[in-house]
Amino acid sequence: MKKCLFLMIFICFSATAQTGFIKSDWKNQLATEKLFNNLIDDERFKIHLKELTKKPHVAGSKFNDDVIDYIVKTMNSAGLDVKKYPYDIYMSKAPGESYLEIVEPKRKPLSMKEDVLEEDPYSSDKDLWKGWNAYSGSGVVTAEVIYANFARKEDFEKLQDLGIDISGKIVIARYGGNFRGYKAKFAEAAGAAGLIIYTDPIDSGYFKGLAYPEGPYYSESTIQRGSLLTEDFTGDPLTPYEPALPLDYKIKIKRKKPEDAQLHSIPVVPVGYGAAKEILGQMNGDVVPEGWQGGLPFTYRLQGGSALKVFLEVNQPREFVRVHNVIGTVKGSVYPDEWVILGCHLDAWGFGATDPSSGTAMLLSLSETLGKLVLEGKGPKRSILIGHWDAEEHGVIGSTEWVEQMRDELKAKAVAYMNFDGAVSGKQFGASSSPSLKELVLESAKEVDYPYSEMSLYDNWKGNKETPLIGNLGGGSDHIGFYMHVGIPSMSGGAGGTTVYHSNYDSFRYYERFVDPEFQMGETIEKFAGIMSLRLANATLIPYDLNRYPNDLKQHFGKAEEKVRKLKPDFKGFEKTRLAIDYLSNAANTATKNLLNRLNDISLTSSEIRFLNRQLIALEKSFIDQKGMYYGDWFKSIYASSDPFSGYASWILPGIEYELAIKRMKKLKEWDNRYAKAITDLAQKMSKMSKKY
Repeated sequence: MKKCLFLMIFICFSATAQTGFIKSDWKNQLATEKLFNNLIDDERFKIHLKELTKKPHVAGSKFNDDVIDYIVKTMNSAGLDVKKYPYDIYMSKAPGESYLEIVEPKRKPLSMKEDVLEEDPYSSDKDLWKGWNAYSGSGVVTAEVIYANFARKEDFEKLQDLGIDISGKIVIARYGGNFRGYKAKFAEAAGAAGLIIYTDPIDSGYFKGLAYPEGPYYSESTIQRGSLLTEDFTGDPLTPYEPALPLDYKIKIKRKKPEDAQLHSIPVVPVGYGAAKEILGQMNGDVVPEGWQGGLPFTYRLQGGSALKVFLEVNQPREFVRVHNVIGTVKGSVYPDEWVILGCHLDAWGFGATDPSSGTAMLLSLSETLGKLVLEGKGPKRSILIGHWDAEEHGVIGSTEWVEQMRDELKAKAVAYMNFDGAVSGKQFGASSSPSLKELVLESAKEVDYPYSEMSLYDNWKGNKETPLIGNLGGGSDHIGFYMHVGIPSMSGGAGGTTVYHSNYDSFRYYERFVDPEFQMGETIEKFAGIMSLRLANATLIPYDLNRYPNDLKQHFGKAEEKVRKLKPDFKGFEKTRLAIDYLSNAANTATKNLLNRLNDISLTSSEIRFLNRQLIALEKSFIDQKGMYYGDWFKSIYASSDPFSGYASWILPGIEYELAIKRMKKLKEWDNRYAKAITDLAQKMSKMSKKY
């Protein structure tokens, strides 16, 4: 009776979660996961984090090279096969010269660097740089000031509606709402001569709670650094589609001329809200619209007026900079040419304790644990690759160049990409994922204990909800190339919280004081990453959730049709796509049942396993459309993309979202055809898996 009950439970679990394991292998997998958890050394995360954050390490710097050397040494010692991939990137290597001051009515230089704090010995490091935005234009300007809220597309449209003349003015705007590069792009398009960006205390500062060093929030001098790169593709600005191989390599890559790249021309600087207060507090123009008021103790105004003049200077050279990705491989024992890839970038704007080094430290500890697992004779069946990406902060560059270099191999071999950028920067877990990995993310979280309660990581994540909220992937990190350019199922996850993002205060001192003083979350996220990667690596059949595709597509197209009808009330709907989704729903259901039957079939052969896994790897590629997006054909996925107007947000069905954003209805029929074709292709691939090999 007990045996029958176990079999029923197993079959039910397989039907809902699609574990991908035959019964005997599932038992071995659970034993492997238990051993993996026991092999984790809970001290290693802290040791790695402290070492990685000894010095500020911007891409291209000596200290970043030291971090790379440490990563190579650690993964080599763990027994991984380690390889470095060099690239020559056209970028801003350093801040150059910059200066900001009020010149009228009374001259006052404004701070462009964090205060040195007695409570934080890291803040006095002589190698820390002032606040800067990579890929800023160079120039000198003295001008009046205009406040533009978040400097979003809609904010500039509002200023235009109000008759505010921006031409020749310096715009001041707060962080948030969109990627900082788009703030510069929209400001420049509106005729601005310069841009100042600051973090408002209503978003992170005394409005939220105690400011650093007493609390975790931004102080008056805390500055968010960051890149401004906003090309219509991702990666090195001179080599779209091609890897930026070193200039001295035998293989020569065709590069754009720097003057032909879509780089900003206006000078841009970031400051703390203490400096911003000095400008905003002297403005005397029109009161800002509703929702534009920040947290500083005065009424915000749109114009500074002719009596207020600000001087802004930036001289920031760009040059070719050698960067390196580091890839460590645990070779699969059965399917070495099927790759499960995990990654996090290694470069930082300062010490980078939360971003990115918490993720880097976790992956280094994971490398060591996987190495021990191999020594115990429990190495993975598929290869597990751990990537440490360089120059991410400058524009998701390192990972993109590697994806472009390895594009053909990745199409054929990559099972999944899991991104852990800053993955241990707090205590609240969250994740976003492509449809086929969502169930695996949820199931993996159930297997991990949450350290500060009696709950699982899953239960802590879901809170009072019926199920956890798992998001859809947007922009801003290293999953972009894998997912949106090549079509590899991807996820991004980890534990987050309040941080001093991209500032000089993001140090080991900040981490041990405010992020996770008990240093428990590193091991927790390592367990999650390890279990998920081992299930992908060891499953007989890759455990994608096939039914999630039609279920999610139905919801997304329903929402898309509602949005279209607000602009075009007589819209009949995406009729061809609806039929294709119905076809896909039947195909996915049949394929899921068929795969379950195959897993319970003792006659399942190794040839059939390889055939089915090749078909599974090919599924996501159905959404890769060679024509790409109208806002940038480098973005090939018609299922998901980053929002080209914000940079960060997720656009599901981006072809339709773009038409809605620009209010162009004439191409909706084209998109109905393109989506129907992609979904039909996906359904046919699933149907093929239902036929006898």
